[in-house]
Amino acid sequence: MAAAIMAAEQEAAKGGGGRNRGGVQRVEGKLRASVEKGDYYEAHQMYRTLFFRYMSQGKHAEARELMYSGALLFFSHNQQNSAADLSMLVLESLEKSDAKVAEDLLENLAKLFSLMDPNSPERVAFVSRALKWSSGGSGKLGHPKLHQLLAITLWKEQNYSESRYHFLHSTDGEGCANMLVEYSSSRGYRSEVDMFVAQAVLQFLCLKNKTSASVVFTTYTQKHPSIEKGPPFVQPLLNFIWFLLLAVDGGKLTVFTVLCEQYQPSLKRDPMYNEYLDRIGQLFFGVPPKQTSSYGGLLGNLLNSLMGTGEDDDTEDGQEDSSPIELD
Repeated sequence: MAAAIMAAEQEAAKGGGGRNRGGVQRVEGKLRASVEKGDYYEAHQMYRTLFFRYMSQGKHAEARELMYSGALLFFSHNQQNSAADLSMLVLESLEKSDAKVAEDLLENLAKLFSLMDPNSPERVAFVSRALKWSSGGSGKLGHPKLHQLLAITLWKEQNYSESRYHFLHSTDGEGCANMLVEYSSSRGYRSEVDMFVAQAVLQFLCLKNKTSASVVFTTYTQKHPSIEKGPPFVQPLLNFIWFLLLAVDGGKLTVFTVLCEQYQPSLKRDPMYNEYLDRIGQLFFGVPPKQTSSYGGLLGNLLNSLMGTGEDDDTEDGQEDSSPIELD
């Protein structure tokens, strides 16, 4: 096997210029044959050796492609640990190169995520680093496209709560709504069908994403089998959200204030609603921030986690307010 590694390294060293795709393909063929024979440990070590050789030569793209194909190969043979290790090397090649964030790279990362054992600690570490890289150093909480792809995978796994989190940081209001319809129908009480979408709309607004807030509300209320056609709706909370979205477009504080007062009985169903509305009042209606939050502890931490600390950013329909990754 040492001779095989040396031969593979010589392939890696061939061709000083360009990406040398032919050399990569020849190396892949040798490694694939080793895996197919069941020599998993030896093949894994060969991949790692070649990775560091490529990286030392500045061949980041070749290193990334080889690790990506190797990870897929190990996943196909149910070698989760080796596959996860090579997946982390894919990220390392991206982090150490000047590769621009591109849709094909985001799709590759999402593919690796989808193949990892949902309960593995490696998956949590992988998604955290992937989101950080995808932000492009902007300080945001990851690229919206990657969040969307992660949300779809988690939805397929019926991990609805984490799927919802990632949809909130995407721009896919329609996908979020369809997931919430399934979530509510399969896991929720009929009496809470309105609360599933109310929370999503309020949180989208807290993240200054008016467009997705509107889309998730319209799609959810049209598609949920337990919601009669509206507006107006049978459920007062849905009427409140409908009026709120109209008020956000108008930007009149008096309308917002009266609306919140009139619907207090509905808003008291969840103690977080008024916290979200305090934030929405600041963002869209010019309400000054409170000196102290009316909630501390767990509720305050939840609000801060969702909305981040971007107090002075006026950009709407964006992902400017970031928050820590909370996947557990």
